[in-house]
Amino acid sequence: MEEYNKTPEEEEQLIEAAFQEVLDGYLKSNHRKKVEIIERAYKFAKEAHKGIRRRSGEPYILHPIAVAKIASQEIGLGSTSICAALLHDVVEDTEYTVEDIEAHFGPKIAQLVSGLTKISGGIFGDQASAQAENFRKLLLTMSEDIRVVLIKMADRLHNMRTLGSMAPAKQYKIAGETLYIYAPLAHRLGLFAIKTELEDLSFKYEHPEAYKRISEQIAQTEARRTAVYTDFAKPIIEKLREMGLQFEAKARVKSVYSIWNKMETKHIPFEEVYDLYAMRIIFDCDDPSKEKQICWQIYSAITDLYKIHPERTRDWLSSPKANGYQALHLTVMGNDGNWIEIQIRSRRMDEIAEKGFAAHWKYKIGDSDEESELHAWLQTIKEILDHPDPNAMDFLDTVKLNLFATEIVVFTPKGELLTLPAGATVLDVAFELHSQLGSKCIAGKVNHKLVPLSHRLSSGDQVEILTSQSQTPKPEWIDFLVTAKAKTALRQELRKIQRPVIVRGREIYQKFLNDNSITETNESFTKLLGTYHVNTRDEFFYMLGNGEIQLGDYVARMLKKQSDSILTRWIWRRGKKEVSAPDLSPKRDEINTKETYILRIDDNGHPNFKLGGCCNPIPGDEVLGFVTPDNEVEIHAIDCPRANALKSTHGPRIVATHWDVRSIKFTAHIHIEGIDRFGILQELIAMISSQLAIDIRKLDIEAEKEVFHCDLWVRVENNNIVTDLCNKIKKIEGVQRAARIN
Repeated sequence: MEEYNKTPEEEEQLIEAAFQEVLDGYLKSNHRKKVEIIERAYKFAKEAHKGIRRRSGEPYILHPIAVAKIASQEIGLGSTSICAALLHDVVEDTEYTVEDIEAHFGPKIAQLVSGLTKISGGIFGDQASAQAENFRKLLLTMSEDIRVVLIKMADRLHNMRTLGSMAPAKQYKIAGETLYIYAPLAHRLGLFAIKTELEDLSFKYEHPEAYKRISEQIAQTEARRTAVYTDFAKPIIEKLREMGLQFEAKARVKSVYSIWNKMETKHIPFEEVYDLYAMRIIFDCDDPSKEKQICWQIYSAITDLYKIHPERTRDWLSSPKANGYQALHLTVMGNDGNWIEIQIRSRRMDEIAEKGFAAHWKYKIGDSDEESELHAWLQTIKEILDHPDPNAMDFLDTVKLNLFATEIVVFTPKGELLTLPAGATVLDVAFELHSQLGSKCIAGKVNHKLVPLSHRLSSGDQVEILTSQSQTPKPEWIDFLVTAKAKTALRQELRKIQRPVIVRGREIYQKFLNDNSITETNESFTKLLGTYHVNTRDEFFYMLGNGEIQLGDYVARMLKKQSDSILTRWIWRRGKKEVSAPDLSPKRDEINTKETYILRIDDNGHPNFKLGGCCNPIPGDEVLGFVTPDNEVEIHAIDCPRANALKSTHGPRIVATHWDVRSIKFTAHIHIEGIDRFGILQELIAMISSQLAIDIRKLDIEAEKEVFHCDLWVRVENNNIVTDLCNKIKKIEGVQRAARIN
């Protein structure tokens, strides 16, 4: 990063110019003009942060000014929010209190600053439970005043835009946290432009090489893409002009992150991502009652010109998304034989889509159907918060599931409309209606047809719940559930049933310890949980109380050995003098998370790291380290789901890593598919084992009619060998695809 070097006069000019940009943007908006209070808030914040600098070296006041600009010009908030954004760090970082803010600026602004201070330092702190608690605070505050979370979103966006000045480990933590919570939350609130930028910035810091490569590929293909788009759009534009419409038509290129995501999930190269862009048509209409009619007229005109994909029309006009998104989407075949999505919106719909419906909620448009939809979502969160799960991280994960979701709409027999995440089941509906209905549910009727609890619903389904008084909730039901509300309700019901069994298991365990004269320690119990492959004390006690596991001599010996090994010091007496015995525990150097950790394997074949088990990284892969409570470094691929959770929940334990491993082989899994023909398997094996001299560990191949699928496990030294192998396999006649599976 460039060294910051400005004179006090230059700094003053820079600060004043930045604030003037905030004012100019605000004066162009349709908000009531309250310039005086904004100027007072700016002067107050400037004085409060005087002399304080950001890590980059620039004056700290530039950060709140930038947050205020984002809140005003990119989210569309008014003077109250601009003032709160300017003042959002004052209470946390200076001597001023919320009471001082209220005395100077009134209760509304003070309330917002107070809400922002409660959730300061990001959603996550140093301890997992505190992190989830802060997340609960965020959502509680959000249900009181949506502007708090919108300003917090602006704060996070500016932090991401200036992340370059941070250390690598800090970049991982903040980028991971952003992708885990903030980007989905932005999506849920309809802040699509911000969501896209947050995803791209997170991706840029987590996968810098991939980000650079895809950005270059987008730039290289721009001329060809523009020519294809112009050719495709020309007849549509001519037709719409004939209809007398005032409109804007443009190509919207997929974001770098969404292109990479598609390449990873579909295991395809950049060249095979055909839907690189979508066409967007935005028309002007002064009368909102005519918007829907015009959308369908445009739809009709396009389908006269191009062949439509019958299963990929999305009508968000009649039933807007819960975040207020409205548009008509259709997919047609272009002249080059590829499918192209077209999004049709009015100017009003486009503003809500890009800046977020939340900005309009309560403060601009009053009561409406859209408001009640968003309010219903906030109410769901409030219900979960009113009955919190003892395991705060469970709560965090269940809410995260809802944040990622796209919605479906289903109906009860009485015609009541329910908005649920995609993939929701009959059991989700039962718990959505009432926790007791969920507990007693035995089956459902979908469109008058009998279906099991696990049946996944589609938009437009009519759902009837069937119950029985003899039914009791089952632990395996958790696999059928998608919504946070249902998961929380099920856990509460199960806890009521399991509590007596857990108590009985705890008594059995305590008696076992007493009978064998064993002193329990945290380390010995952790070892015990690992032996029985369970995650929590309650789960272990439940299995013990239920008779699913038995405690025998082997367990007694293991616990005694573990207990003895952690008594690293003892005192013995010689005469009247006390002497400390030597420390017998193995020494491990403390890991410095601020420095890059070098991954090595010593001469005896012992690594200074361990693999996480959820992903299978090999040398050359982008990985991060997680420092375990035992001071070991556990490595994960940067985009592994477990790594995302660790970055978000244990940020201070994350360490940047670098491979320095040679002459040691790791297992890699490659998936191959193609057109079956006689001799293709022999050709494949001969090429790998003879020509390339690669060690094959396992091979599964299945042919069905004309198509074959093959899974291959090989031992390799690094990911370059895997990439080279995949490229060579693709050259075999009939092979359509060869890609590594992590």
